[in-house]
Amino acid sequence: MPGEPVLSIRSAFPYETTHEDVRIPLPDGTRLYARVWRPLTEEPVPALLEYLPDRLTDWTAPRDAQRHPWYAGHGYASVRVDARGHGNSGGRPGDADDAREQADGAAVVEWLARQPWCTGGVGMFGIARGGRTALQVAALAPRELKAVVAVCSTDDPFDDDVHYTGGSLLAVDLHAGAATALAYTARPPDPRYAGEDWRERWLDRLESVEPPLHTWLAHQTRDDYWRRRSVREDYGAVRAAVLAVGGWHDPYRDAVLRLVEHLPADRVRGIVGPWCHQYPDRGLPPGPAIGFLQETLRWWDHWLKGAGTGVLDEPLLRAWISASHPPATTYEVLPGRWVAEPAWPSPRVAPVAYGLQGEPVRVASPQHTGVDAGRFVPSGNEADLPPDQREEDARSACFEFAVPGPGPVEVLGRPRVTLRLRMDVPYGQVVARLCDVAPDGASTLVTRGVLNLSARTGRDRVVPWAPPGAEEEVSFDLSAVGHAFAPGHRIRLALSSAYWPWVWPRAGSEAGWTLVPGASRLELPVRAPAGTAAGTAAGGEADGTAAGGGADGGVRFEEPEQAPPLGVSVPVTLDEPRPERLVVRDVARGVWRVEVDPRPGGTRFHPDGLEVGEDAQDVYEIQEADPLSARARSDRRIRLHRPEWGWDVRITSRSEVECDAGAFVTQNELMCEEVTPEGTEVVFHRTWERRLPRAAT
Repeated sequence: MPGEPVLSIRSAFPYETTHEDVRIPLPDGTRLYARVWRPLTEEPVPALLEYLPDRLTDWTAPRDAQRHPWYAGHGYASVRVDARGHGNSGGRPGDADDAREQADGAAVVEWLARQPWCTGGVGMFGIARGGRTALQVAALAPRELKAVVAVCSTDDPFDDDVHYTGGSLLAVDLHAGAATALAYTARPPDPRYAGEDWRERWLDRLESVEPPLHTWLAHQTRDDYWRRRSVREDYGAVRAAVLAVGGWHDPYRDAVLRLVEHLPADRVRGIVGPWCHQYPDRGLPPGPAIGFLQETLRWWDHWLKGAGTGVLDEPLLRAWISASHPPATTYEVLPGRWVAEPAWPSPRVAPVAYGLQGEPVRVASPQHTGVDAGRFVPSGNEADLPPDQREEDARSACFEFAVPGPGPVEVLGRPRVTLRLRMDVPYGQVVARLCDVAPDGASTLVTRGVLNLSARTGRDRVVPWAPPGAEEEVSFDLSAVGHAFAPGHRIRLALSSAYWPWVWPRAGSEAGWTLVPGASRLELPVRAPAGTAAGTAAGGEADGTAAGGGADGGVRFEEPEQAPPLGVSVPVTLDEPRPERLVVRDVARGVWRVEVDPRPGGTRFHPDGLEVGEDAQDVYEIQEADPLSARARSDRRIRLHRPEWGWDVRITSRSEVECDAGAFVTQNELMCEEVTPEGTEVVFHRTWERRLPRAAT
């Protein structure tokens, strides 16, 4: 098991640096707020762009301080830009990932390339929304954009993001994500950077604010709304070189495998580690962390400076394979090792079928199955990951397969299930969990997948199950994973008909379905040990020994380093923090409630005098026998305060969703206040109530 690398703070670089804030003009006259870090040199340098709605003067400032100056110190102009209508940029906010946002990004790329301090070559990078936007801008093919680094990002916002999964509507992060977006969009420009007209601009923005939940629920299949935002529709449109990076505990990891499969091998590379939804040099659990900035510098130097860094000599995919480990909600470091794949799909990985056995079994899971699912988007917190799955397994139909040894069964890629089902109602869902069961019975979740049965023939259509009682074969993939099942352990496939609060249940789904095991199977993408042919790895001898490579291609990374931190401080408080994740059972009513504190950051003091306060809570509730009892509520509170400026604003939002057989019923409330010596003024207060028809989600 490897040791955790020690994060190094680097203050000396090849170049001295400077930074300035500028406003970048767009073709329609709107000006975007930007911060530019540059090396002190008379020679022009390439530019690196991070472009997203998150505010550069507060929300991402700590992260920016440790990345952009680092790149500038190595000879790049590193640029952070707030999207239109966000932060201190001009204009009104639009819909996420819309054509205007993408065109704005391309215009910024072109503007950077024209600057006298730029060589004309530009790269884009980002995590989550920033990485997704970089891929979308790359699909517009601006000639100045030469390379992209996309971290924890998706190429398919419909089926591989926080909206839908397997054609089923997400409850957990669709609702919480929409609530967060509503509150964050309502934040005002900062008068320190935006100037005296900040309030006028704020009020203008607020007039255009609309809960994104309305839009997301209006598009319940993979229609043109989602296709226009999906790089997956046409990989050939991407001309820039792409380094795709993800983590096995991040929901966007499948995009890495798709990108390395579909983009030309001479301009794509992929890295998937054990990480959560974070940059892989931050050292947040689970580790080990890597020298990510150094790895990306090699990418930039090759594509933007023509340096011989050897990045194309690296294997197409470098992936972490975790060893068997006991269940826990967090891990500082996971046991495992790095492996190298020169091609993807890999000739060393082949499907190995495990047939299910037994008589037909009725699967009608309690509606609270899923309360031990963990966070949909883990971010390094203590309660992120799923606990021991034995209680969830007891609410599911389980099938087990022995790992005989002498070596592990090593899985790399997307497992697949093929199930013969019989169902008496038009709509239902299947959830498949793959677990590693230790000799003591502990059950560790390895990966999982969801299929909305009405989407079984395609995510772009709704096909009810008909006629009642019909029997049909369905197949679907689980999320990709790298995992080695140890000898003496058991591989458990757990199947359920409910998974709250991840998947929103459908009327009638309490009836479940009947599984015919003899006509059903699990297929694992089994990776052959070194020196053996694909398909012979079950029980074979493991190849490679340490997290640095060995017989598996010598995969090695430097230890992580960053530029000095910004200096944000967090006040000491004696208040008892809320539990990060609390499951409450009302035994008499049969009601289960999951209370989540997403840990948005609390109170923080920035060195420029800004005080930021954030609080959030999400609550999900369901009655164990009634799918129409499902309801979700999210509350957000934000305070932005500059004492020396006399500036004090507060944003409060409440979002609620419940359902009946035919519709989702949503309520959203947003209130914005300004506190002055004369008192508190409500500058904006609006409520929205909508009844949005259900398709088959």
